[in-house]
Amino acid sequence: MKDTYKKIQVNREKNNKMLAVLLDPDKCKGRVLSGTIAALKSDVPDFIFVGGSHTELSIDSLIDLLKEEVTTDIVLFPGNSSQVSTKADAMLYLSLVSGRNAEFLIGQHVNSAVAIKKTEIEVIPTGYILVDGDKPSSVEYMTNTRPIPRDKKEIALSTAVAAELLGMKIIYLEAGSGANIPVPGEMIEYVSRGVDIPIIVGGGIKTAEQLTEAFEAGADLVVVGNILELEPSRIKELVHATKYFGIEPYNENSDDEDCIDNEEEIEKFKRYQSFKRTL
Repeated sequence: MKDTYKKIQVNREKNNKMLAVLLDPDKCKGRVLSGTIAALKSDVPDFIFVGGSHTELSIDSLIDLLKEEVTTDIVLFPGNSSQVSTKADAMLYLSLVSGRNAEFLIGQHVNSAVAIKKTEIEVIPTGYILVDGDKPSSVEYMTNTRPIPRDKKEIALSTAVAAELLGMKIIYLEAGSGANIPVPGEMIEYVSRGVDIPIIVGGGIKTAEQLTEAFEAGADLVVVGNILELEPSRIKELVHATKYFGIEPYNENSDDEDCIDNEEEIEKFKRYQSFKRTL
């Protein structure tokens, strides 16, 4: 059943923020893999993205393991046309719209399109926009493209709108794996106000504070990856920060919902009470 994109849309309409954990098969192995799996079983994100700019190990075997151990959507994040697996629930069909390298705008897609269409995997056309993360990224090197400067939000918006008009269903603002700093909040806000499709933000997000800042700026879904390779236990705070985003306005000493007459606000209030019990 093809419902991954629908899940993203429904959550966006309800202003329920989402978290994805990105796992690179080449890096997620041995102790890193076992620690990550244990953390994901305790605190489950909305999605697990699988892939990377340069992947040599089997994607299928990692997806098989994840499906055995963790109950959530597994989404392919392919760095090239070889990173396709029918075992995933969906795939982000990434077009690097911020670059001028035709190979990653359309070339890789031509190589894989017919084979992908014959599968039952849900394909989500995604406008992939690389933003300067204050550090050369694998994406930048492997695709031979330059990122959009951090202070050029107008270029980012024009690129995102072009992708939307071309039929992309999602915009992905990417600072790059292991970026020193994430996509600036000002750029996220500017782009999110100018398009009518979901916004994914990834790269350089290492803390719950940075994740919250991205959500406040307009990100619908935030992707984290590198920090969990070093500290898998950090997934707990990131999952909680996502799940309980937007409940801060309630008085932490309040236990009375009688004065709240809006159903959506009552639901937030109940989520807040649940959140307090986890502290």
